[in-house]
Formats: sequence, C-alpha cells, structure tokens
Amino acid sequence: MDSGLGLHETMEVHELLNFKTICLAKSKMMQGLVFDQELKALMEEDVQQSIKAINELQQHYSKVRLK
Repeated sequence: MDSGLGLHETMEVHELLNFKTICLAKSKMMQGLVFDQELKALMEEDVQQSIKAINELQQHYSKVRLK
C-alpha cells in the first residue's frame, strides 16, 4: 500500500469516517428540536468539530491505494 496504512487501519479509518458522519447528521437534526440556547451552542460546536474531523479523515482515506 502506498498510504502506509495497513488493511485493518484503512478499515478503522473508514469506520471512524462513517461514525463521525452519522454523529454530524444526528447533531444537525437535533438542533432543530432544541430550544435551550446553551445546548444549541454546544451542539453547533459539536457540528463544527465533526466537520473538521470528517475532513481530516477524508484526507487520510483518499490517500489509500488498495491493490
């Protein structure tokens, strides 16, 4: 592999990417149901952190070359 990641590591990155994507979708959906502004702010912070994590994971995952 050119990426330096083993097959199990590649699969773990893929699983993390899926998990963070689901978390992001859930947080975005739940924001519409929350009325407390403090909680809404925390959820927005979670959304921003999830977006950053997803972008970083996608960078690693896009470099994977399976043969």
